[in-house]
Amino acid sequence: MHSGRNYSFFEFVMWTRRDIYWLAFLALIPTILYQYCEWRWLAIPWVPVALIGTAAAFIVGFKNNATYARAWEARQIYGGIVNTSRSFGIMVRDYVRGHGSNELHHEIIYRHIAWLTALRYQLREPRAWENSKTQANAKEYGRFYNVQEWEGKLPDELAAFLAPDEKEYILARKNRATQLISNQSRQLKELSQSGNIDPLYYVELENLLKDLYDHQGKAERIKNFPYPRQFASINLFFVRLFVFMVPFGMLKEFEKLGPHAVWLTIPFSVLVSWVFTSLEQIGSSTENPFEGGANDIPITAISRTIEIDLREMLDETDLPPAIQPKNNILM
Repeated sequence: MHSGRNYSFFEFVMWTRRDIYWLAFLALIPTILYQYCEWRWLAIPWVPVALIGTAAAFIVGFKNNATYARAWEARQIYGGIVNTSRSFGIMVRDYVRGHGSNELHHEIIYRHIAWLTALRYQLREPRAWENSKTQANAKEYGRFYNVQEWEGKLPDELAAFLAPDEKEYILARKNRATQLISNQSRQLKELSQSGNIDPLYYVELENLLKDLYDHQGKAERIKNFPYPRQFASINLFFVRLFVFMVPFGMLKEFEKLGPHAVWLTIPFSVLVSWVFTSLEQIGSSTENPFEGGANDIPITAISRTIEIDLREMLDETDLPPAIQPKNNILM
């Protein structure tokens, strides 16, 4: 997530410069052939270009609205995780009682932090349709920030929150986050049976675990179901067809201004095409809000905020620092 006022012009150009290069090349070739080789047949009427541009604008707008909705839903999901986590923390602290309750509070709350850790690692795993590790522009801009889940290892992070035997048990499972909540439920049941939690409080805590499963399932749905490929494909095809045709449609238009004005086809073709390719790229960078791109939901920073809140509930003072943006990108 970009945490500054806005992207600077330099940042945006750096993000899209590969598109600018090939758009300039695409405009240069027909202009040279038209001017020096006198291939007048290369020029096409502007009307069909404008019609295709109109269709491309509609489909790009549709995609950007849909991908923004995915990103906003992802942020709402993590907002729900924040609220449910805080509620779970205070209920564990106040409802679990008896001999050794402080140790039990520590164990249960640390297991919840382990769940947050396992979930964000699962959400950062790459999928075939994601862009951050495959799209050239995204990979190039990725030099300006770090994704902790790509650089660290889950076993090392879980070691700080789980007992060694439970850590090994969790790492042997496919969906680690799911099994951590299962372990929470198992322990709460045992505490209820032993009288450490009143039956009514036990039900309330189990309801919070159900809510956490609900949040996790919603996040997994966004992660594992991409923006429909048919819409993404037609968006890409329409935009590329339009930017290919733009310089051919501008040749005659600028020639009307004078014999040398035809060279204006190059900068104006690049400018018009860059607007469309940038809009398409913005939609692509938003459609997978957990993949680790510069515009994604900062689940690492949110998880760290929850961890700090929960550990303060345990009256701990040696707390990790909040995650800070790097080059205005918060992950």
